[in-house]
Amino acid sequence: MTMSPVLLTHEGGQHFHMLNSLQTAKLTGEHTDGALSVVEFLGPRNFAPPLHMHDAEDEMFYILAGEVWLSCGDAEAVHGEGAVVWLPRGLPHTFQVRSQTARVLTITMPAGFDRFVAALGSPADSPVLPEPGPIDVGRVAEVCAEHNIQVLGPPPEPLP
Repeated sequence: MTMSPVLLTHEGGQHFHMLNSLQTAKLTGEHTDGALSVVEFLGPRNFAPPLHMHDAEDEMFYILAGEVWLSCGDAEAVHGEGAVVWLPRGLPHTFQVRSQTARVLTITMPAGFDRFVAALGSPADSPVLPEPGPIDVGRVAEVCAEHNIQVLGPPPEPLP
């Protein structure tokens, strides 16, 4: 397969509202012949997924703005702008936005996380945070299972 270059503006990509965050698929498996996917998220304070483990992909975070607490295996720390975090498949992990908002570039290898975001999220017309709303934890667990992500526990407790 011959791949074509992808050139996106800052706000380019496919936007989704997912778990009260904005997820923007910058590169999908279709762009990279399945090699990787790149999703940028904008999350409000306390945005956090449940404790989970990816069976099929490794994950890297590059924090573009804000502060994020990350926990993977026995390692945990709060990181800010410019930090890089590697989350290998098969290790339980979670994170939580500690600043007012945080913007994080997530790269997963191989691709697949982009399909998870599209399945769990709802398409958004513009790159803005959604209004907070209830989260259907049953639906989250169902979509995770369909995408080889094991939900192992609840998300971290919200901070005041």
